Amino acid sequence: QVQLGESGGGLVQAGGSLRLSCAASGATFTWFYMGWFRQAPGKEREFVGCINKNGAITMYADSVKGRFTISRDNAKNTVDLQMHNLKPEDTAVYYCAAGANWGRMTSAYDYWGQGAQVTVSS
Repeated sequence: QVQLGESGGGLVQAGGSLRLSCAASGATFTWFYMGWFRQAPGKEREFVGCINKNGAITMYADSVKGRFTISRDNAKNTVDLQMHNLKPEDTAVYYCAAGANWGRMTSAYDYWGQGAQVTVSS
């Protein structure tokens, strides 16, 4: 079992940047694909992006492609989400997730963090 904890959320103006970090513990980090999802009030949790086990391959939702970058440090057991050119519609609780599978569906991931609030003001 793996425990995940996000940090780095906050309030930012539109056009600004934020970096979220997710720290993993309790299991071998390199066993897992890692994903980022977000959930806005009244909406379903949606895919943001994911990264494979060695960090060589990433995949993003069209809504964030070119603005967000996922990276992982397997030596530190962390996965980061760098967000640039933030928009008010990016406002949501952001979750990192770990799983034995790779993909855009929440069902691909077995473990979830508690979430970090990102608020983008216009």
